[in-house]
Amino acid sequence: MVRYLAFGLNVLLFSIFSISCSEQEPYGNLLDLALASENINIRRVMDSVERYEVQIRYTQIDRRNDSIIFTDYDFQVDDHRYFYPASTVKFPAAVLTLQKLNTIDSLNKDSRFYVEGDSIETTFAKEISKIFAVSDNNANNRLVEFLGQDAINDGLKKRGVSPVRISHRLGYHSDDLATKPLIIYLNDSTTAIFEGTVNSAPRPLEIEGVKKGKGYIDEDSLFQEPFDFSLKNYYPISAQHGLLKRIIFPEIFPEEQRFDLSVEQREFLLSAMHTLPRRVGYDPEEYYDGYCKFLMYGDIKENIPDNIKIYNKVGWAYGTLTDCAYLVDEKNNIEFMLTATLLVNHNGIFNDDTYEFDEIGIPFLAELGREIHKLELQRKKIDDYGKPII
Repeated sequence: MVRYLAFGLNVLLFSIFSISCSEQEPYGNLLDLALASENINIRRVMDSVERYEVQIRYTQIDRRNDSIIFTDYDFQVDDHRYFYPASTVKFPAAVLTLQKLNTIDSLNKDSRFYVEGDSIETTFAKEISKIFAVSDNNANNRLVEFLGQDAINDGLKKRGVSPVRISHRLGYHSDDLATKPLIIYLNDSTTAIFEGTVNSAPRPLEIEGVKKGKGYIDEDSLFQEPFDFSLKNYYPISAQHGLLKRIIFPEIFPEEQRFDLSVEQREFLLSAMHTLPRRVGYDPEEYYDGYCKFLMYGDIKENIPDNIKIYNKVGWAYGTLTDCAYLVDEKNNIEFMLTATLLVNHNGIFNDDTYEFDEIGIPFLAELGREIHKLELQRKKIDDYGKPII
């Protein structure tokens, strides 16, 4: 566990140090307590935790006068144990798109464009909204064409978000190293062409778990050998959580680790991150509130209460489910960060579309979020001397 203290609006990173849970927390490690729950949605995963390849980081947030205190708790977080990040990589694409727009005087988030060969004319703002509301793959890929894989990787590393390696688009998984030109409308009658780039070929990852399962399907044929993820996107828990912290609390980081977003851009990004699909015109029957909010609400179809805001990005593919979220309960004055991933592929075959997303994965993440929220409610009921109020 690591605790961070930050002070004021122009915050100085005051110190980073380990502390004893027993000395500081009347309730102990809330993540451990949540994972010890007897709820079946938690228990069936924790009883076979290695099989599900669970990794979790929880950040406890406390505010004391002008200071913000962060305490990180980990469960099996390991940058050297691979999991497929799926659509979570869309979050950095959105951030870096906004940052790049700041470097081009003639463009902003509302500039209209289309990708050469694409039939959709859109704006950067619309594509970012789609990414967070319904995790649209094509929206992400249009931003990748604008940025290029090398620029994404370099842009993240420059701000201290690492390790990371974005190597391919999503959905159709094109490994093409060349990005396509964008045709951008400078005004109603004038267009400009932003040429594509040629990006570096990815090197195979050499970490634990890049070969998974016992077989996979490719073009309707079953291959009886592990599925190789070594050339696919790599975006571990530490990097995901690090990016989320930089967007939600940029002031706790030194200036060189903050992304270059204007106040208006950051407000737009935060709004897109928590806005529910029904608020931007999607069918609420198909895209219910919990559709892209796995933690706390992924397994229910009812509307999320107005006092709960979840700023997050989920991913689900190849049997892996991930959610990286900042959760706020305005009614009860609770806020915390939670990033969690697990693999649900009982038969060990990839690409057969037989995964236990709805039966095991999403119920686990939803219950985990609810357990942490419940424990946070209890933790708030302490007096000024740190003693529980009975």
